Amino acid sequence: MTNPNNATITTVHRAEFTASDALKIPTLRILKDDGSLYAEAEAPTLDKATALKMYDTMVFIRVLDERMLAAQRQGRISFYMQCLGEEATTIGSAAALTDLDMIMAQYREQGALRYRGFTLEQFMNQLFSNEKDLGKGRQMPVHYGSNAINYMTISSPLGTQIPQASGYAYAQKLRGLEAVTICYFGEGAASEGDFHAGLNMAAVHKAPVIFFCRNNGYAISTPANEQFVGDGIACRAVGYGMKSIRVDGADILAVFKATQMAREYALKHNEPVLIESMAYRLGAHSSSDDPSGYRSKEEEALWRKNDPIARYKAWLLQKGWLDEAADKAQTEQLRIDILDALKVAEKVAKPGIEHLISDVYAEPIPALQQQLDELKQHIRKYPDAYPITAGRLD
Repeated sequence: MTNPNNATITTVHRAEFTASDALKIPTLRILKDDGSLYAEAEAPTLDKATALKMYDTMVFIRVLDERMLAAQRQGRISFYMQCLGEEATTIGSAAALTDLDMIMAQYREQGALRYRGFTLEQFMNQLFSNEKDLGKGRQMPVHYGSNAINYMTISSPLGTQIPQASGYAYAQKLRGLEAVTICYFGEGAASEGDFHAGLNMAAVHKAPVIFFCRNNGYAISTPANEQFVGDGIACRAVGYGMKSIRVDGADILAVFKATQMAREYALKHNEPVLIESMAYRLGAHSSSDDPSGYRSKEEEALWRKNDPIARYKAWLLQKGWLDEAADKAQTEQLRIDILDALKVAEKVAKPGIEHLISDVYAEPIPALQQQLDELKQHIRKYPDAYPITAGRLD
């Protein structure tokens, strides 16, 4: 007899619930806190150049985050978001991809962007929304994007990239490309309807997409135990009929290994995979947030001991691939370079107002042109309210 329900039918004759904790997903960990490998661990194959590029990217992002949060506090930029404590999550996963794979980020994946080749100058131009910004000043700070390196422009509304990733990956399959899409989001975004629609779409249509959930414990101020009662996010993938794996998000080797496996499986079988990274957001949600209102300093201090950079650095030192003195000198030089780039970018002029409508369409449509003309008239009428723009209208 055929089964139109598409479900396993195992007949029983006594009523019994399936327990809510019937599925428990283990967490992959390869590196110990001291940087040594667990005896039974299967470390990924990493050459020295790739390993050091991963480390250099982690240090770059850590220093950039420190400097730019300070710049926001000084009033030099309007907004900033750090990925403090999650550097291994985004950089380890990005390193396991190829440059042809599409990255669809949420807003804390600047590590993946840097690993792909986004320059210091490009970071600064975006953060200051100047005329050299690839987005022409039309986005908030940290809403990066780069067509050249296959990094989809970030959108503020949570979860929108999840169904988009399913559709993009499905198109990759139809075109016969040897490429996948990776889609990053937090455990808070997994409460959005887009999460469920996106996963189901990818599973049904067998799209080669890697859904990468950064479970960092808090959706802004809401702790995970107030968001859901299931066993994290990874177990939800099983409900949609897809493979899943959970990793220690502070262990860059575990993240790299899991993403390698997920990419290989997604391409071979044309199916989606969900990775859940268990890390901790050491910083505030954003420069607009004060985490002291919803978590203790003792909690933060406890998790600060689980620093992903320190753990990975210890591994590199044990392998003899990193020199302590050279690393310290390089970090100090990086601080100088970032500050110098900041000083340059903040003096670059803002984009012309005409860029509000340029390249939205091949040619601005009449309605957009009319709106721009009306905006210019308004600014000319009230020039004191728009000091930067008013001086550049003519």
